[in-house]
Amino acid sequence: MTDDATVPAPAQRLALAKVAPEFHRNLIALAGLAKAGLGDPALTDLVHLRASQLNGCAYCLDVHSREAREKGEAEHRLHTLAAWRETPFFTPRERAALALTEAVTLVADTRVPDEVFDEAAKHFSETELAHLIGVIATINALNRVGVSTRMSPAPR
Repeated sequence: MTDDATVPAPAQRLALAKVAPEFHRNLIALAGLAKAGLGDPALTDLVHLRASQLNGCAYCLDVHSREAREKGEAEHRLHTLAAWRETPFFTPRERAALALTEAVTLVADTRVPDEVFDEAAKHFSETELAHLIGVIATINALNRVGVSTRMSPAPR
């Protein structure tokens, strides 16, 4: 059952795109370069969503889940992404990318263990791995902007 009543989103603290447009534009461009170099839009969507789940970025979760659905991502995969290890829905390559996403996102705690990095290296060329790390790094930067400035999804 759903309730049509919504609560107002927290007030946005700062509109980064407005007050620092060149920085914002370049951050988005950097994310685009990493994504283009990886060349796997579906995997990029999963990485964006998993990092955004870990970082609690409502804005990015809304944007990237909508984008993934528009590209044809299966609902059951989106619904179980937070528990990807306990499902049969993700390929070994996706699992390696998700494990690396978690390790890099939580780097202060994980220090990115060798076994996580080595497993990713089995599934990605060096160039792909570099771009995967770039995708992870840029979504984490964007999550930090979104969370710290309190960006919220637009009401629907």
